[in-house]
This record gives sequence, structure tokens and C-alpha cells, in this order.
Amino acid sequence: MEAINRKKAARLYGVIDGNPEYFRSPVERESRSMMNVVFRLPAPELEERFIAEAKKQGMIGLKGHRSVGGIRVSIYNAVPYDWVETLAVFMEAFAQTK
Repeated sequence: MEAINRKKAARLYGVIDGNPEYFRSPVERESRSMMNVVFRLPAPELEERFIAEAKKQGMIGLKGHRSVGGIRVSIYNAVPYDWVETLAVFMEAFAQTK
């Protein structure tokens, strides 16, 4: 299970780190969570659009904490790798729509 969780987190952080002009993690690499991946986009309006478009594709629960904002992806044990891959592909496509 740990290997799968590391693979899920690595896939999402790979997209975030691979698109630094679009996604940014507010957490230092050494302190990043394998269970809750958080990131920001360049503007709150883009975050809202990201959440709305993801929801249209069946991806829900991505909105960050109400006092902090941003995006929060929970990838606990029950979340399959295929779902993470779908989200990662969505993120890559979304970053291209600048």
C-alpha cells in the first residue's frame, strides 16, 4: 500500500513541479504529504475554474480549506491510482489552456 501511495503522490507532485508557472506547492518538498496534495494556481479565479471543470468530469472534493483556499487532493488508501492518473492528465491539459 505504501508503494502505491508513493506512486500516486509522485504522479501529482510531478505535474505540479513540471508546470511551475501554473501550479505551485506551498509546502517544501521535504514536508509534502503523501495523503493530501495541496497546490495553488496563479489566481483565485483559475482555482475556481479548475474546480468547476474537474467537477464536470466527476472529480469532486478538490476545493482547499475555506480559510486557506487553493486545491486539496486527498489520495488516501481507498483512492485508486487510476483516479489519480485521470486527475493528473486533467491537470496537464488544464495547464495548457492558459
